[in-house]
Amino acid sequence: MWGYIGRRILATIPVLLIVALLVFMMLRFTPGDPAAVIAGDSATSADLVEIRAKLGLDRSVVTQFVIWFGNVLQGDFGESFFYKKTVASLIGDRLEPTLALAVLTIVLATLIAVPLGTLAAYRQGSWIDRSVMGLSVMGFSVPVFVVGYLLILVFSLQFGWFPVQGYQRLSEGFWGFLHRLLLPSFTLAIVYVALLARMTRTSVLEVLNEDYVRTARAKGLPEIKVLMFHALRNAAVPIVTVIGIGIAALLGGVVVTESVFNIPGLGRLTVDAVLARDYPTVQAVILLFSFAYVLINLLIDLLYTVLDPRIRY
Repeated sequence: MWGYIGRRILATIPVLLIVALLVFMMLRFTPGDPAAVIAGDSATSADLVEIRAKLGLDRSVVTQFVIWFGNVLQGDFGESFFYKKTVASLIGDRLEPTLALAVLTIVLATLIAVPLGTLAAYRQGSWIDRSVMGLSVMGFSVPVFVVGYLLILVFSLQFGWFPVQGYQRLSEGFWGFLHRLLLPSFTLAIVYVALLARMTRTSVLEVLNEDYVRTARAKGLPEIKVLMFHALRNAAVPIVTVIGIGIAALLGGVVVTESVFNIPGLGRLTVDAVLARDYPTVQAVILLFSFAYVLINLLIDLLYTVLDPRIRY
């Protein structure tokens, strides 16, 4: 087990290196000049040359990458071109909103999707099954920002139940924190629910006709226990796999959702940094997202051994 964990951690190094290289090169070849954004419309050619030299943009792309990646290995992500602060402090300030949004989204999606998918499998072919699958298709089809604006229109502007935009930190009060986070989390959870409900239904359907399920029913166990402790538990490995895969969609959705609801998280920081051609900030945030995705998938793989003792590494 520990050898497997060590190999997986070592395998993240070339993955992060490739991600860092791709992001670095794409940013450098994207149209737009950070020096022009910083200097403004009234800048002269001499001003632009001076700013590029100060930022190190006058060096070759290879030299810039070697210097930047060498600093990253030492824990130094550089200084933001736009915010004039260290990138590490920027990420530290914006980490709580994104982490809170992601965790609450996963919790909401799991609590909604797993029971719905299980019920759809149990009532296969019924109106419940068709309704759940129809809602899943809608969840995949409608973009996140459209869902966000519709929920704002209904629950914020029409009923006034939630604030339109904004974020309150946890240190300023739990209920205010939760109140402002529920609507954006539910917006982001809708896509996740669609994915997870379909996989839960498929996985539970595969085990409902297994011998151990029929045996449990023959013993006279209530259907809820048969579904929860026999069918769902043995169908959990594919469901957990989808939860890990869905993290990628979740990270992408965070960027859009934070922009719609004006949440000062890493997603909003990424959008602002891209528009400002703030290379160090964009590179650091995407690298952080990539590392989080790799780490979460490692944890999902390790969770397999808990759900299914037959799995060994």
